[in-house]
Amino acid sequence: MLHINDLTYRIEGKPILEDATAAIPEGHKVGLVGRNGAGKSTLLKLIAGDLHADQGGITIPRGARIGRIAQEAPGGEESLIDWVLSTDIERASLLSEAETATDPHRIAEIQIRLADMRAHAAPARAASILAGLGFDEEAQQRPCRAFSGGWRMRVALGSVLFLEPDILLLDEPTNYLDLEGTLWLESYLKSYPHTVLIVSHDRDLLNRAAGAILHLDRGKLTLYTGGYDDFEETRRARQRLELKLKKKQDDERRRIQAFIDRFKAKATKAKQAQSRVKYLAKMQPIADQMEDRVAPFALPSPEKPLASPLIRIEKATAGYDPAHPILTGLDLRIDQDDRIALLGANGNGKSTFAKLVAGKLTPLRGDVFGTGRITVGYFAQHQLDELNPQSTPFDYVVKLMPEATEAQRRARLGTWGFGADKADTKCGNLSGGEKARLLLALTAFHAPHLLILDEPTNHLDVDSREALIHAMAEYEGAVILISHDRHLVEATADRLWLVADGTVRSYDGDMESYRAELLQARTPRAERRTAANDENRASRADQRKAAADRRAELAPLKKTMQAAEKAVEKLTAELAALDAKLASPDLYTDAAKASRISLERGQTAKRLAEAEEAWLTATSAYEAAEQAATA
Repeated sequence: MLHINDLTYRIEGKPILEDATAAIPEGHKVGLVGRNGAGKSTLLKLIAGDLHADQGGITIPRGARIGRIAQEAPGGEESLIDWVLSTDIERASLLSEAETATDPHRIAEIQIRLADMRAHAAPARAASILAGLGFDEEAQQRPCRAFSGGWRMRVALGSVLFLEPDILLLDEPTNYLDLEGTLWLESYLKSYPHTVLIVSHDRDLLNRAAGAILHLDRGKLTLYTGGYDDFEETRRARQRLELKLKKKQDDERRRIQAFIDRFKAKATKAKQAQSRVKYLAKMQPIADQMEDRVAPFALPSPEKPLASPLIRIEKATAGYDPAHPILTGLDLRIDQDDRIALLGANGNGKSTFAKLVAGKLTPLRGDVFGTGRITVGYFAQHQLDELNPQSTPFDYVVKLMPEATEAQRRARLGTWGFGADKADTKCGNLSGGEKARLLLALTAFHAPHLLILDEPTNHLDVDSREALIHAMAEYEGAVILISHDRHLVEATADRLWLVADGTVRSYDGDMESYRAELLQARTPRAERRTAANDENRASRADQRKAAADRRAELAPLKKTMQAAEKAVEKLTAELAALDAKLASPDLYTDAAKASRISLERGQTAKRLAEAEEAWLTATSAYEAAEQAATA
């Protein structure tokens, strides 16, 4: 179990964590949530041992291995698969020693340890993880240096997943992933065999992969059972209860204070008033709910909506080299009220398509109609780095509103969430979330007819993402969305377009069907065969069990039928014996005996008729049940 005990940590005297306490059971998957700047990454560093607490401490099980994504992505000549395998230092060392060891006892120890750590299955496991993160078999054999920084960070994520540490610490791992990689990671973490503590603002990831939520708020930690939706509902219910209790306490305090004020000067009541003064002093006040309000996003709608379609694409080809086009056969239209989400792995051409629609890229062949008559707002993550670190939000507004007064400019900044404390802060000192908010405001400033949002939520916390969803719902222009946040896609998009196989086409399924297709596609072929064999074996086992169940259900009916048949056979034999006796002339020399056998024969014939009826009924019941079971 991971114990956080009265943990206090300060930065420049400001408490980030203050007497924070939590206990995470072994094997639990826990989402660590809180507002940006609350101290989530700091807590992970304290657990990892990179920082040391001012007070309190963190206790982990003896010998437990802690793993987290390396700060520097791999960039050497090793292939991806070899680099991931090399990160398991113990395995690499044992395999190397196994080639030179001569002592039989040491050789046995090495082989036993290699078997215990599933060393021989490691290449297949590493390949499976890399495939899930978007690297096909060919890509896994390429050198690390051949990939961009974002893709290398995926490799770094793959290596820590491959090592399977006892305590896995993940800090916003989906920032390096596309939607497809995020969906795979959800599935992988859900079945991860050890403890996971994941910092994420991805609501769906926290709902699917986490079984508990650790909330960091004002330096305190509170553990909630369930996914993010459960946490939010429980927290809201607790807040409502605390507000109710606070109101009740405030009413009680006012009543007591009124008694004190009224009677403290009266001799007959002075003692009682003094007693209430002491009681009031001991009453612990319930803290006010100081809910941090998230500033709304401002996405102004176009002043003059245009008729549909806004953009029409006919037989177009897009790319940067006519000899090697990225997208071909594009026949699409975008209407003025469309909400389109682009699906498809990174590298398939989503950004190329967005640039084509935005008019930033001329088609190699075919036509794109409408880009000249509409205004487009284009948000992309790389633009965060293009903000001038020496400029302030106010500086940007001055350029956009040259004729406005300072009061008007600051009022506009206020609608963007930049009050007096942030309006004059240099962009270099703004947080990632604040930069994203500023860039979104600049993107939508001129009320465009079409908004193209490429990963707009990477630096936004959960509440800010919800605020963006509300803003997009109120925006009356068209939207093209590229995002790894499934909740954002499902909440805002009414059309899904799949960018794959060198083209863009409408996707008729929903996000759940896309997730199922994706997970199947990203499971290595050998693993799928194993799963199929397991499924076949399970199917055959199910069939055998079903057959056994049918036999068990039919057994009582069959037993009844067989018993009835034996009774008929027995009575038939008895009746035949009695008939033989009655056929003998010698019987009638004794009239009394002949009368008794004749009476017995009549009774036996009656029982035989009843037995035959019971046999027919039992046979019919058994045959009907057997027919139903095999239908």
